[in-house]
Amino acid sequence: MHFEYLRWDESIEKALRDFADLMSLLNFLLLQASGDVDKALEWMKYLQDRGYVDPLLDLEAFRDRLERDNLIQRDDEGGYSLTGRGEQQIRQESLKFIFRNLQKGGFGQHRTAHTGEGGERLPETRAYRFGDPINQIDPLATINNAVRRGGIDDIQLTESDLEVFETEHSSSCATVLLIDISHSMILYGEDRITPAKQVALALSELIMTQYPKDSLHVAYFGDDAKPIEVKDIPYLRVGPYHTNTKAGLELAQGILRNQKHPNKQVFMITDGKPSAIFESGQLYKNSYGLDPKIVNQTLNEAAACKRQGISITTFMVTEDPYLVEFVEELSRINSGRAYYSSLDNLGEVIFADYVRNRRRRVR
Repeated sequence: MHFEYLRWDESIEKALRDFADLMSLLNFLLLQASGDVDKALEWMKYLQDRGYVDPLLDLEAFRDRLERDNLIQRDDEGGYSLTGRGEQQIRQESLKFIFRNLQKGGFGQHRTAHTGEGGERLPETRAYRFGDPINQIDPLATINNAVRRGGIDDIQLTESDLEVFETEHSSSCATVLLIDISHSMILYGEDRITPAKQVALALSELIMTQYPKDSLHVAYFGDDAKPIEVKDIPYLRVGPYHTNTKAGLELAQGILRNQKHPNKQVFMITDGKPSAIFESGQLYKNSYGLDPKIVNQTLNEAAACKRQGISITTFMVTEDPYLVEFVEELSRINSGRAYYSSLDNLGEVIFADYVRNRRRRVR
């Protein structure tokens, strides 16, 4: 084999870094623009004009590169839209962003708390039992047992010498990710929906690539709740909606009822305040405080989830005391989990909990 070494060209390295930085910025702006490519590119130019992006970077050449790489395409109106490959690129970028601060070993596990046949091999060993698969035998430990018993000059294996690796069951899970798109997710100028979409995209990419036996279903809830495809997540928009948490939990139960996975769970990203329910086919709403009628019916759905073995993990993006009190009550009734985290580490909390142990209760 022949290798040819050339002088290192730092301009190539810089060009690669610049392109990667522009891609990261574009993907984030696309989430803020609800997948509107033209608007995201316009915002990039705006940032460049104000000195936030290197003025020497050629944004038109960047756009042409995106088109050549089939990440964007011309639409019928003469503008640009995302391709399927472009949508996947956003998921991959979201996954990279979410995991960049996680410690090594903090994710990638996908286990139950039980040991037994099948699953992932552990370093611990135990004595062989009738029926254990042959491929789980630890040859070094087995020979060592025989030597200790009969000596190095007369090694004769018996069943009592056999040592096998312990294994840990890997269990599949069905997850429904509920995203709150009510008006409060952008209230007072605080953008809560962009990080929520980023988490949803990263979680979907993680499951589809690392846990193909799992299933992920995504839905949004405002005045009502509706399922969406993974490819539709970037295009979610916050609307002039109330927060019908009850409808979201009802939809999640209907989805999970048809799943065959042994573990079922709901991840809900919300500001925590239910403000609407359907009553006799009409939307009953109350945006002031916590309406007892709305709260009680929402808590009833949390209890219904528990009866069906569905755990609820709520991720709060606010820390108002009376909202925290409601979420804690919902978590208590469901025997579920609740996290109160800033928007900066919302995704980290979700993923760390999902892949470490999805059946652990946090009380």
